[in-house]
Amino acid sequence: MNELKDKKILIGVTGGIAAYKVVEVVSRLKKLGAEVKVVMTRSATEFIAPRTFQEITKNPVSVEMFSETVNYHVEHIALANFADLVLIAPATANFLAKAAHGIADDLLTTIILATPAPLMIAPAMNTLMLEHPATKNNIEILKQRGAKIIDAETGLLACGTSGKGRLAEPENICAEIVKFFAPKNLAGKKILVTAGGTVEPIDPVRFIGNRSSGKMGYEIAKAAQFHGAEVILISGNATVEPPANVKFIKVETAEQMRTEVLKEFDSVDAVIMSAAVSDYRPKTIYPQKIKKSNENLTIELVKNPDILKELGQLKKNQLLVGFAAETANIISYAKDKIDEKNLDFIVANDVTQEGAGFSVDTNIASIITRDGEIENCPKMSKTELAEKIILRVAERL
Repeated sequence: MNELKDKKILIGVTGGIAAYKVVEVVSRLKKLGAEVKVVMTRSATEFIAPRTFQEITKNPVSVEMFSETVNYHVEHIALANFADLVLIAPATANFLAKAAHGIADDLLTTIILATPAPLMIAPAMNTLMLEHPATKNNIEILKQRGAKIIDAETGLLACGTSGKGRLAEPENICAEIVKFFAPKNLAGKKILVTAGGTVEPIDPVRFIGNRSSGKMGYEIAKAAQFHGAEVILISGNATVEPPANVKFIKVETAEQMRTEVLKEFDSVDAVIMSAAVSDYRPKTIYPQKIKKSNENLTIELVKNPDILKELGQLKKNQLLVGFAAETANIISYAKDKIDEKNLDFIVANDVTQEGAGFSVDTNIASIITRDGEIENCPKMSKTELAEKIILRVAERL
């Protein structure tokens, strides 16, 4: 999904050591489809060469106020009018002071005064500088004018101390930009997504699990966030990193997932249960590793709670979406689940098909509604299928 296709983003880089992290920001934005141009202050060029940004963006990097014009316009006006969004990262205390008080003594600060585009600012500096009343006041002024501040993070700083002041991680900055441009058809809605596979311990070493990678659920969480929803992601074992800026809850067993889902259920507008929840668990969990012997080993299994069915019994106005990973009789089993578990619709797939199911980046599925409508989705990326699912959720909400 090219979330930022045809979006034009101007990035202002100021003179902080965190300038090197903006290289990854630019790279990620390009991969998301954005056209990116970079403006650097003179101080920023002491930390990173303009050519680095030039090679990634395939656009010239601007530094000086009085350089050649662009399309017969003065450069700062041309760049100011280019942008759909202006991002300043890292934003130093010096930049914040000048931007707050309308000082335009270089190309970047002049662009800030000339652009009609929204402004997003990611500060980075020493903790004491960030917490100084002057800096706090300058940030507050910029907020009141409509600037979006991406808060600095806490950790080890370049000066050798530890505290708040680190530039937000590139994935978090990009997530904020994607969120800014996203269609807001789920704005004000809270979506709960479960993902990954649960595991049931046998002893301290062994467990019963499944092949789920979590990829489908994580893509659904991203798509819901992209469309403006507040997202809670409850995940079992997964092979991928959770998306930035969601409420992420890690669990292991089916019982743990049930507990966390029920905690959140009353507060959400929709639940999408894409997790592969273990149907059974060992009746006895051995406190020590079971030693191998010459005898066969018998492990008695007991049934796990059916979380989806319980939600179907409890739901009031919530939209409830289930998944059916099957190996035979796909549609009939899925339709039975809709009735049995009181679902609004279900996503069913045959995990034996090539390009569908666990671990791969693609899926082949059918979306089946309570009234019997079936949409067959041919082989596509899990990102694309997630978008289809979320658009159906948005329509119904």
